Amino acid sequence: MRAAMRGSPDVLSLSFYSLKGVLGGIKDLTGGVMESLTLQGVTQDFTKLIVWICRKSRKMSPPYRVLLHNDNYNKREYVVQVLMKVIPGMTLDNAVNIMQEAHHNGMSVVIICAQVDAEDHCMQLRGNGLLSSIEPASGGC
Repeated sequence: MRAAMRGSPDVLSLSFYSLKGVLGGIKDLTGGVMESLTLQGVTQDFTKLIVWICRKSRKMSPPYRVLLHNDNYNKREYVVQVLMKVIPGMTLDNAVNIMQEAHHNGMSVVIICAQVDAEDHCMQLRGNGLLSSIEPASGGC
């Protein structure tokens, strides 16, 4: 892969220069933690910074509900299997309860999470043939 990139700038050096530019803008957010960046530890510090920013943005982003809508096509067992496959930490009991609620009430809340995760879960549910949508969780429970 290195040979294919000859003549183009090194990805590590681009990351370093990008990181140096970003550090000034987020210095206040990190409390100066990243000020002592060294070239030797740039990839490790850059990775830590990206992980920190992702965690911070997910914690600060408003919560969203992932909704499961009843349909007349999928069998109940299949819906339970998909919920357990797509949603991290979904237990059999929770999946059955969510499926039953959607079946009887027309809709059920699957999970409340950050918008990015909610969109991902919704797309995965849809990709497995289920009817799903998201909505902001700010209005009521």
